[in-house]
Amino acid sequence: MLSADKVYANGTRALGPVDLRIFPGEFVTLLGPSGCGKSTLLKMIANLIAPSEGRILWWRHGFDRVGDPGKKLVMVFQDATLMPWARVQKNVRLPLDLQGFKKEAADPRVGEALALVGLGGFEQHYPRQLSGGMQMRVSIARALVTEPNLLLMDEPFGALDEITRNRLDADLIQLWWKKKLTVVFVTHSIYEAVFLSTRVVVMAARPGRVLREVAIDEPHPRPEGFRVTQKFAAYAKELSECLAEASSSGSVDL
Repeated sequence: MLSADKVYANGTRALGPVDLRIFPGEFVTLLGPSGCGKSTLLKMIANLIAPSEGRILWWRHGFDRVGDPGKKLVMVFQDATLMPWARVQKNVRLPLDLQGFKKEAADPRVGEALALVGLGGFEQHYPRQLSGGMQMRVSIARALVTEPNLLLMDEPFGALDEITRNRLDADLIQLWWKKKLTVVFVTHSIYEAVFLSTRVVVMAARPGRVLREVAIDEPHPRPEGFRVTQKFAAYAKELSECLAEASSSGSVDL
């Protein structure tokens, strides 16, 4: 549960106020115009930045309980942010190394995470030997190796070509479904939001706030064919209209 706003030191009101609840097992996408505070909101959920006013509860508790069984979160950023000097296996194992896992206990989990993202057999490759899409798969595997319950993703596929992006979207849906994750996902793409989400939160232009919530009431996991259905087109049209409203509803706050 989140009920908070964010004002930066220079007086810029990035968010406020935002009231949002995320329920277990949801795939919630944050959609809105550039600068509406989607990434700021996600970083607040990750506890990377603090709200100016209000509060955030994780599983109905403070952040001190995050990390307990059933209460683990992890964030995937837009850039893969891999260590270029380290092989894939070591990149994925990094969170476990930082937690003090012994190599013999960590490596099977690394292998499982890489298999989940379709990179079994690439353990000894360096990031430079991988495509952009494969590097992002490594970043996702690094997140999954911690066995999270809540996965936060900040435009992870935004820099990829459409074919690669669609393929990763389909794989992400399978991962979410298989691992029973809760996902909060930031994107600028209406089509990505429709394909992935159980619920889309449309945010208004700065100061960011929730303008509309649209449930994507279609069964999961969704096949590629869903993209060319009339229902998909109807959801995309509704979100497009919401975005147009969101873009015109902001105010200047300098």
